[in-house]
Amino acid sequence: MSKVVLITGGSSGIGKSIGEFLKSKGYQIYGTSRTPSNYPESKFPIIALDVTKPNSISKCVETVISKASKIDVLINNAGTGITGPIEEIPDEEIKRNFETNFFGPVNVIKAVLPEMRRQNSGLIINITSIAGYMGLPFRGIYSASKGALEIITEAFRMELKDFNIEMTNVAPGDFATNIAAGRYHAPVLKDSPYKEKYEFSLKMMDDHVNEGHNPIQMAIAINKIINTDKPKIHYKVGAFMQKFSVVLKRLLPDKVYEKLLMNHYKL
Repeated sequence: MSKVVLITGGSSGIGKSIGEFLKSKGYQIYGTSRTPSNYPESKFPIIALDVTKPNSISKCVETVISKASKIDVLINNAGTGITGPIEEIPDEEIKRNFETNFFGPVNVIKAVLPEMRRQNSGLIINITSIAGYMGLPFRGIYSASKGALEIITEAFRMELKDFNIEMTNVAPGDFATNIAAGRYHAPVLKDSPYKEKYEFSLKMMDDHVNEGHNPIQMAIAINKIINTDKPKIHYKVGAFMQKFSVVLKRLLPDKVYEKLLMNHYKL
């Protein structure tokens, strides 16, 4: 039987690219969206899921199991961007971002674990971000939510060793997707002390996404991981300098690395 893959946020962007590529390789794919009816042209089934609602998570997982009898691979891809000076981002937006980027994936993991234990097998791939390895100016909330998912994966892996369930992180750099359009952008306030620097950083972030690589690179990397017996804990996919920035953070003194980031963002 072909492997059954559940991809949260599989209706567009990286998730859609992963789903279509894996389907072409013979996998049985189920994607998710809060509004499946918006994607009648999808090449694989799209199931209703809002990762911020536990009942929606349970129903989605039950639906996949009822249709396919198993879940071999969970790809936690659903996520959302957020930008702004931390001081000026409303608390409710910070909480909403963590609900989607951290608590959502954790709760989807909890929902599939009983089935994977029953199968005595399973692979969970958390799509994080290279931004999760460092606190980036005006992207601090996003960095924190993705960094939290990176760290909790390390703990999960050790707790799951007895059950033949593997878990890994895949941190993409900038890819040409519609993520910028779906971000929460704190408004650029005329009287804000951060106005000029935030405005500059916002344009730089959007340019990076628009100039990003083809998300098919993520799909190819995910396929390789699925076919790896013992996946690594962390993977990075993207432009060389973005991946190398993680290495530099490990090697350089903290203040030297901070200075590099500040120079990059013209701070």
